[in-house]
Amino acid sequence: MAFARNQWYVAAYGDEVGRDLLVRTVLGEPLVLYRTEAGQAVALADRCVHRRYPLSASRLDGDTIVCGYHGFTYDSGGTCVFVPGQQRIPRTARVPSYPVVERDSFVWVWIGEPDRADPAGVPRAPWLADPGYAVVRGMEPLNARYGLLVDNLMDLSHETYLHGGYIGTPEVADTPITTQVDEDRGVVYVSRRMDDAACPPFYARSTGIQGRITRWQDIEYHPPCLYLLHSRIAPQGVYPPADGPDSAAFHAEIVYAITPSTEDTTYDFWAVARDFAIDDESVGEYLRTSNHTVVMQDVTALNLLERVIAAEPDKYQELSINIDTGGLAARRMLARLVEAGAPQRALQ
Repeated sequence: MAFARNQWYVAAYGDEVGRDLLVRTVLGEPLVLYRTEAGQAVALADRCVHRRYPLSASRLDGDTIVCGYHGFTYDSGGTCVFVPGQQRIPRTARVPSYPVVERDSFVWVWIGEPDRADPAGVPRAPWLADPGYAVVRGMEPLNARYGLLVDNLMDLSHETYLHGGYIGTPEVADTPITTQVDEDRGVVYVSRRMDDAACPPFYARSTGIQGRITRWQDIEYHPPCLYLLHSRIAPQGVYPPADGPDSAAFHAEIVYAITPSTEDTTYDFWAVARDFAIDDESVGEYLRTSNHTVVMQDVTALNLLERVIAAEPDKYQELSINIDTGGLAARRMLARLVEAGAPQRALQ
């Protein structure tokens, strides 16, 4: 399966990367991540050039990694600086080093051609590092291809059926969506505006709203990796004012970083940033626990779906309907990114 390699992907949260060696596989490439003594995040290929020993199973010495098998030592740029038993270091003794950018609590890596890695191209989720928001977050691995998670998040009607009792209510499935595609910016927008909706427990318990609500879900998908859901919750009939802040509503910025690990495994980085009850730890703990439950419901469903797809005959024809317009637009945009990223390499 080909991926869009010349793109930025989230490899970790910033606080996951430290002086301990962290291993992640992104687009089929095993990586080892760590911080230099000055605090700079580093991503190297997780394979010694000598006998392929994983550098993640080795040790740091200052800013260098000493291979735990035969002692080959690499600096933070991937250059070998020591070979045991000889003075001459072979010219090819180096491991790939991947461009790294830290933004909004994420560590982004570039797996493609290094000279095409533009830090300005990293999509933003500023709420995750904004003191005006409280954030809960986590990461769950999926035993499923990343396109299934994209489909899942672009069509939120599944909340009604898969996440009832947490974030799903009948109105989510019953309310039509609007879809827009910005080809110039490379963004897919999907909006669902619900009036006179039931307030799901996820929001009733965290905001304290009693009774019916006006609920807005506005999606921005920045292929291939970043998904943003702008969630607006307010008492029924309360809409944003023509001018000034939308202070009568509660806002949650729900962020997913969707990172392909291998052909059929994915990292699901998730976060919920809220502008209400930001100092209330009980609300934070409730949202953390509830959103983790929701994420695990998706993980279970998508892992099951992956097994079904892997066993089905070639060229199985699926059915799409109106609620799939956002997901289909995302698929087309992802396909164009793959095509534009030549040379491509198929994962075996």
